[in-house]
Amino acid sequence: MPDKSSPKTSATNMSSRDLRRQLEHEIVLGELTPGTRLDEVTLTERFGVSRTPVREALQQLSMMQLVEIRPRRGAFVKKMSLRELVDMFEVMAELEGTCGRLAADRMTDEERDTLRELHLASEIMVKERDYDGYYRANVAFHEAIYKGSHNEFLSEQTKNLRNRLTPYRRLQLRQSNRLTNSFNEHGEITEAIISGDKTLAEQLLSTHVTVQRGSFNDFLASLPMDIIDQTA
Repeated sequence: MPDKSSPKTSATNMSSRDLRRQLEHEIVLGELTPGTRLDEVTLTERFGVSRTPVREALQQLSMMQLVEIRPRRGAFVKKMSLRELVDMFEVMAELEGTCGRLAADRMTDEERDTLRELHLASEIMVKERDYDGYYRANVAFHEAIYKGSHNEFLSEQTKNLRNRLTPYRRLQLRQSNRLTNSFNEHGEITEAIISGDKTLAEQLLSTHVTVQRGSFNDFLASLPMDIIDQTA
């Protein structure tokens, strides 16, 4: 959970948009986990703002499907059902695959060099079992591929879906051998994109997050039930 004792931000300096971005950042990083209640009074005190920008920020996050507003109960970081997770990972696999195919065809030489550097830089995190550090490196690696697709709409849609899945994808890395396997898969993806093999790049990226792999079923089984919506 974020440190509520941190200095307050002046109400004149923090808009609902600023507040939304901060809360979105904390949800995406897993600092606010699925099911966490976002109390208006606590947020106004923490950020030193009135209730209006808090309510507007929560409404914006609700529209982004990151927050659920329940009548007479308040706002909560949205939980996903198992069915939603399966469906969303399936779409994520298709979007990532398309990004990979386009990146293999459209990346500049400089972008290809950056992708290789991002991959190699994450090796130390694998050796040190630095899960949080590797996840941040993982985000940078995938965003380099999205950018390399040179399709802004595709890139934006892929990032939006990734953000909704982030609280769950971070847990996926803590599965047995997943950190090492992810790094090795990134190496194969990097070489496919750099060599311009569009078909292979698409296949590898799709497989990287596909719901058809046995490891995904293991991942679902390992999720804490308190972050899963069991009412669906």
